[in-house]
Amino acid sequence: MNKRSRLFLTLGSLLLLGTFFLPIWSITVEAPQYPEGLGIYIRINTVDGQHPNDLKNLNLVNHYIGMKKIVPESIPELVFMPPTVLFLMITGLLVAWKGGQRLLYAWLAVFTLLAIAGILDFYLWNYDFGHNLDTEHAAIQIEGMTYQPPIFGTKTMLNFITTSLPAAGGILAFCSVSIGYAVAILNIREMNRG
Repeated sequence: MNKRSRLFLTLGSLLLLGTFFLPIWSITVEAPQYPEGLGIYIRINTVDGQHPNDLKNLNLVNHYIGMKKIVPESIPELVFMPPTVLFLMITGLLVAWKGGQRLLYAWLAVFTLLAIAGILDFYLWNYDFGHNLDTEHAAIQIEGMTYQPPIFGTKTMLNFITTSLPAAGGILAFCSVSIGYAVAILNIREMNRG
């Protein structure tokens, strides 16, 4: 890798620092009874409300349809994510320092596999919350109804409109891996020219 590629990869790796301070994902719920909406942020190590009491109120709404309570301390992924992202950031910086093309490909492969695993885990988490309902104690019961939020985009369930999108930290992580791929592509083009 040339000096410019190493500089870009260093920048891309350092972008992951933002995930420690900014939310990674955002889920919002709008309904006539909540015109201002309710929302949660999924952060690297916790889940919290977008506004005071949002998480508490969302748990109350979910209780009526039999969904599990969202308890950040009970989500094991939130324990593993900080060291995983720190590992990606440090190894990205090491690859930028060493400058090896094979190291770059290995870093990109690990980053991509972890990202795919994270999205799959998020899907399974949403599926579990939306399908495994406590119908015996639910105040509102509709035969065959499930309440799985979307992974990405907007979905209407009863009178609730749920939107799930990457937040600032998730966008930074996407930019980080995208810069890595851009560096790899530029290096391949340079090698083919030379």
